[in-house]
Amino acid sequence: MSRLVTIYGGSGFVGRYVARRLAKEGWRIRVAVRRPNEAMFVKPYGAVGQVEPVLCNIRDEASVRAAMKGADAVVNCVGILAEQGRNGFDAVQHEGAVRIARIAAEEGVGRLVHVSAIGADPEGASAYARSKGLGEEAVLAQRPDAVILRPSIVFGPEDDFFNRFAGMCRLGPILPIVGAETRFQPVHVDDVARAAVAGVTGAAAPGVYELGGPDTDTFRGLMGRMLKVIHRRRLVLGLPFWLARIMAGCFDAVRWISGGLVQPPLTRDQVATLTRDNVVSEGAKGFADLGIAPVSLEAVLPEYLWRFRPQGQYDDITASAKNLKI
Repeated sequence: MSRLVTIYGGSGFVGRYVARRLAKEGWRIRVAVRRPNEAMFVKPYGAVGQVEPVLCNIRDEASVRAAMKGADAVVNCVGILAEQGRNGFDAVQHEGAVRIARIAAEEGVGRLVHVSAIGADPEGASAYARSKGLGEEAVLAQRPDAVILRPSIVFGPEDDFFNRFAGMCRLGPILPIVGAETRFQPVHVDDVARAAVAGVTGAAAPGVYELGGPDTDTFRGLMGRMLKVIHRRRLVLGLPFWLARIMAGCFDAVRWISGGLVQPPLTRDQVATLTRDNVVSEGAKGFADLGIAPVSLEAVLPEYLWRFRPQGQYDDITASAKNLKI
């Protein structure tokens, strides 16, 4: 009988790539999500019946346990960048993480992979970082043999980073950003998936792995690279942190007044997160210890950002046509 893995958040940005890779290796997969009907796109990743979305809310003990029954391995990919309703940082990234790890220990699951983030710190500057750090501590307390992955900012076709800012470039000549000199080490989503698969299969030793790609740059530098890919010229305007905090405070107030119906483009917690560099720590275990060579930004960005060019997929053809002599 083929092995069974439960992937919590398996239809999300990272989770779907983990599911696809494990399906190719012959695993049966339960994709545990809050809305299974919206996760049906994962079914074709494998043969008929190999990949199945199941109902689960990691805030609910019974549904977490039911999704894990009989599993040989578990991957927790659930995470949020902003709080919404009951899905707060602590409820999802701390309490939810420890619930999964505790039940995995009780159910005798062979391997546990937990996807966290670089900057996870119980004493961090932001609630996001603190909840990630507390979640890691709780996971290791329940499962000292867990594999914990800490990716830097993750990029790929479905990302909410380069896609978001490339879309903003359509709106005007100025691209405002917060934390222009904050450093990042973007990592391709499929490289993170490869690391998760190594944890599931036992190719990765237990421990914490910080995952960063081969390119380290400031926020401003990354926007410059993106602008070259989408063939646009924009003024990248770095907003000072004091101004960003005021703006984010206003946005948070609007969200509170609307009862969460209006989601802010920037929160105070995100501003706090942007005050810290998001790069691999010196001496940390990483891709090299997993035998993985991460891909560069330049190798991937043109594959999905072309749609933000002035003429879309025809931009290069249009540019070359201007050089034709009649």
